[in-house]
Amino acid sequence: MIRSLDFICSLCGLIVLMPVLLVLCLIGLFDTGSPLFLQRRVGRYKRPFTLVKMRTMRPEAASVATHLADPNAITPFGRFLRRTKLDELPQLWNVLKGDMSLVGPRPCLFNQEELIRARAERGVFDARPGITGLAQINDIDMSTHELLAETDAKMLASLRLRDYFHYILLTVLGRGAGDRVRDSKTADDCSDSSA
Repeated sequence: MIRSLDFICSLCGLIVLMPVLLVLCLIGLFDTGSPLFLQRRVGRYKRPFTLVKMRTMRPEAASVATHLADPNAITPFGRFLRRTKLDELPQLWNVLKGDMSLVGPRPCLFNQEELIRARAERGVFDARPGITGLAQINDIDMSTHELLAETDAKMLASLRLRDYFHYILLTVLGRGAGDRVRDSKTADDCSDSSA
């Protein structure tokens, strides 16, 4: 059921939002010279897949988890994309292909070993990763491994059709901060992105 909804919604979303995506890609081409960002992520059953996003950082930026990224590497247009969550739109392609779901745990990087271990212990990798979910609308990011894994498992255990649309609606309405890059001081104290 969920997979059918994912397919229909992502296909309709790509068709309807194609003009927006083309405009964003054009602006991104002038902004960074490379509007799309591809990154290998951990998928269902820990299988790798290539996630597609709008590029929000300079091409030479280190490929690390968002909460560890250098805030100075984000371009002004990239900040707009992150704030409005428009950088996530290309992931509709991942959903259409079946790599992801609209709702599910955010896909992590293979070097986030603590998070992978915490999620594996709770069976989180039995589900497709998602664009949004319970953790995202509650501002829980990948810097808190155990809390994120617990929240992901809780969401998956109780996910119903109503919740599926509820999480999507709250995300569209701006609930949650999305992938947050910490300010320089916090990043120095903590010393993973989606560029």
